[in-house]
Amino acid sequence: MRGWLTLTLGLLAVVIGAVWTVQGLGYVSGSPMTDETLWVVVGPIVAAAGLVALWLGLRSRRRL
Repeated sequence: MRGWLTLTLGLLAVVIGAVWTVQGLGYVSGSPMTDETLWVVVGPIVAAAGLVALWLGLRSRRRL
């Protein structure tokens, strides 16, 4: 079970970061986040942190 939490949180962060980025760019409407520059910046940062978490989770699982 080692690394599953890190992998799950990393995947969730990548998905949320991608959604925030797309909303910030205005491709998804109906949200207060639509066309807001803040989310165009925050989204990729969250997605990158998720990728790092995925990488760390995969590393910890390979050590077993």
